[in-house]
Amino acid sequence: MTLVQLAESAGISARFLADLEAGRANISILNLARVARALGTSPGELLEAPRVPNVALLGLRGAGKSTVGRALADRLGVPLVELDELVEEQAGLPLDEVFRVHGEGYYRRMESRALDAFLARGTPAVLATGGGIVTAPETFDLLRRSCFTVWLRARPEDHMARVEQQGDFRPMARRPDAMAELRQILDDRAPLYSQASLVVDTDRGSADDVAKRIERSVGHDAAANDVAAKVRTGLADA
Repeated sequence: MTLVQLAESAGISARFLADLEAGRANISILNLARVARALGTSPGELLEAPRVPNVALLGLRGAGKSTVGRALADRLGVPLVELDELVEEQAGLPLDEVFRVHGEGYYRRMESRALDAFLARGTPAVLATGGGIVTAPETFDLLRRSCFTVWLRARPEDHMARVEQQGDFRPMARRPDAMAELRQILDDRAPLYSQASLVVDTDRGSADDVAKRIERSVGHDAAANDVAAKVRTGLADA
């Protein structure tokens, strides 16, 4: 429907609708009802705030989860949550100690509990996940069912450079074959990461540019889910 068609159907001038769409005009309740009727909906539906889903960022360390996550959280108006910080709260230990004292199996159990606790809050957020969450089938399945998942895809060289920019030179200093190992991990996990709702290459533009791309996709996905939910509700009522 064009703006002119909507104006004719609602009995309102096209110029007023253009100003309204641009945020330059206020609308009366009567005219809002006319516009809603012309669109085949209700004033309440038009005024309902869009529901922002949880967005979970995937990728190895250096993918940009924290940097992009902060930019995306600002754009969506929700908090950024680091899943590893929730793991530390669950375990009562720093992450390094969790692995050193208890091992990876314990960490994965804490990760699953931390994700359950996060989802139980019911508060939308951008969630930065640990790089290996995709290797825990049940936890990753829960994540994909409960969140809009995004793989922040990067080249091995980008991963390593970003880690070093954070001031951590340990990977290269302690393991001469660190780059080869990183390439292998990425190759092994790529089929899992690619199951995300969205794949975004982080070597194109700034963190805010990447966040904008994700925001657009999240908005389209949320709208589609709302429509699907209304269709299911209508079928159930019928």
